Amino acid sequence: MIFTLISFFLALGILITFHELGHYWVARYFGVKILRFSLGFGRVLIKRVDRHGTEWALSAIPLGGYVKMLDENVVDATTSLRKDSFQAQSVGRRFAIVAAGPVFNLLLAVLFYAFLNFAGTQEPAAILGTPTPQSAAAKAGLVAGDRITAVNDQAIQSWSQLRWELLQSDTEMRTVDLTIDHLGSTLTRQIELPRIQDPSKEDPLRFAGLTLGASTPKIRSVVADSVGAKAGLLTGDTIIRVANINHPDINIFISTIQQHPDQDLSLQVERAGSLISLTVVPVPFKLESGQVVGRIGVQLGGDIPMVNVRYGPVDSILRGVTRTTETAWFSLKMMGKMVVGEVSWKNISGPVTIADYAGQTARIGWAAYVSFLALVSVSLGVLNLLPIPMLDGGHLLYYLIEIVRGSPPSPRWAEIGQRVGISLLGGLMALALFNDLMRIFT
Repeated sequence: MIFTLISFFLALGILITFHELGHYWVARYFGVKILRFSLGFGRVLIKRVDRHGTEWALSAIPLGGYVKMLDENVVDATTSLRKDSFQAQSVGRRFAIVAAGPVFNLLLAVLFYAFLNFAGTQEPAAILGTPTPQSAAAKAGLVAGDRITAVNDQAIQSWSQLRWELLQSDTEMRTVDLTIDHLGSTLTRQIELPRIQDPSKEDPLRFAGLTLGASTPKIRSVVADSVGAKAGLLTGDTIIRVANINHPDINIFISTIQQHPDQDLSLQVERAGSLISLTVVPVPFKLESGQVVGRIGVQLGGDIPMVNVRYGPVDSILRGVTRTTETAWFSLKMMGKMVVGEVSWKNISGPVTIADYAGQTARIGWAAYVSFLALVSVSLGVLNLLPIPMLDGGHLLYYLIEIVRGSPPSPRWAEIGQRVGISLLGGLMALALFNDLMRIFT
């Protein structure tokens, strides 16, 4: 629990600070007087005033932050000082200052994704498992062990890249060209991905029969005096071949052993970087069903084939921009589908779920945590750009109206907008908290 809370508040601190720094830096650039930069709301716990007169504060409620700028209506401000207020700026400058917060969140996501691309991450290889019968993958002629190398001529290396490329398309029926490595030969297969009514309720890839291939069998332990031990198998051996099957996955290896009781089976294992050939004779074992299967007396584990996904500095940045743009657009599409009822509103998450994911990804490793930060940063940027009063996007909407009309909306309409915005945000917060509680108790 403590680790999860620390991970959550660290994520909030990073994302909110960068968001508010966007407002702060652009406002300072235009000469606006900054009175306070606060991380958190409520009672100030720690503060420091810099040489520009800005108070930097850490406040008691760590669920947000704000930049307080000079108000031109402040009573004791001089005429020259009022010129440094936010309201005294041109509409273009005010637009830039407000937009800077969410834009900086999107830029932060670009930096996170670029860092992951440049540092390199270990990801499962895009190797397929056995497609389910009559699935789109089976009809396309895909088989277990096929390695996907490109989607619509877009090169991919890992399973996560394959998944992302396929999810970028619309959820209507569509044809996708997959380039595969099949037993050393490069082939192209066309797969018809079926339409998913609600992608949040069902995995689109699994629905199409695309699953991650099973892991490579590895000897975890050997039973003393078993046929495996007598054949020379040792803990740590990796199975490279069984009978005439090269690079079997763990399910195929077990099935082959079970199908050959009292029969010689040739094995090839990798041990300390060397290939060693062995012969094993599985002993017969009668199951409760009466079926006789072979066993060799070893405990198996499996290592999923991994690839190191890494790019150069320029390519890393370009891919960071692309991934951020695609994630933002994907978020907007899902929001639109929620509005029209195609995607369940149960997918809206609140602070409890976000905290849970923060803790889980931090436990997995730094790469997963940074990826989580990038995703939340995109979500924060997109959410704040929505044209809802009380959000940055609502203020930007008012400024666009002011640009078109030549004057801002009337105070009456601004007040109505504020009330509508408060109601919408209050409803969304209540729904998010309800969804969080339902996930906990169900």
